[in-house]
Amino acid sequence: MIESKHEKYKKLHFDIETAWYLFVKRLFDIIVSALALLCLCPIYLVIALVDHLSKFNRGPVLYGQVRMGLHGQKFKMYKFRSMVVNADEELRADKKLYAEYVRNNFKLPPNEDPRITKLGRFLRRSSIDEIPQFINIFKGDMSLVGPRPVVEDELKEYDRKKLLSVKPGAMGLWQASGRSKVGYPRRAEIEMHYIDEACLTVDLKIILANFVDIFKENGAY
Repeated sequence: MIESKHEKYKKLHFDIETAWYLFVKRLFDIIVSALALLCLCPIYLVIALVDHLSKFNRGPVLYGQVRMGLHGQKFKMYKFRSMVVNADEELRADKKLYAEYVRNNFKLPPNEDPRITKLGRFLRRSSIDEIPQFINIFKGDMSLVGPRPVVEDELKEYDRKKLLSVKPGAMGLWQASGRSKVGYPRRAEIEMHYIDEACLTVDLKIILANFVDIFKENGAY
């Protein structure tokens, strides 16, 4: 079927609108992440000092877990380490614990997770552990707003092609909708809805909603 002039115009308009949205979004990501990394330096120093002085929490300050990025490109998503060193290896070595992890939407409740340190519980509850993701945002692995980056095993819960067609984000509609209180398959439905509705207005609403949830410690663990 030959494409009509009207259809071609609509397609061109959509492409220009999408390109403009992605340009503004990337510019916003760079500016916000650069300012955040600069202004939040004292937090890095305090956590590094606490890690160094602690008898039970010594180890790398940052923890990088492999997540799925745009077009299936894998990257290390950074967090302040909230678990013991080699936590991933310990999880996979314990078949019963790993089965519970998968059954519980690829998470373990803090009171049932022996890998989380005392400092880590505070970092997670306050969402301070997420701050190093500004490094990922500045690098371009992630955006400030987008579907939460998942581990490869979680892709089976999603429309894989659709999820990987956009850049993952530090803040998303799932987090603004209850975060860890919302499991699969509802979580996947929420993330897919964001991809369909993504625009600057929606992104700003999600940022505001996430800040409210962070302040209330809603769904953080």
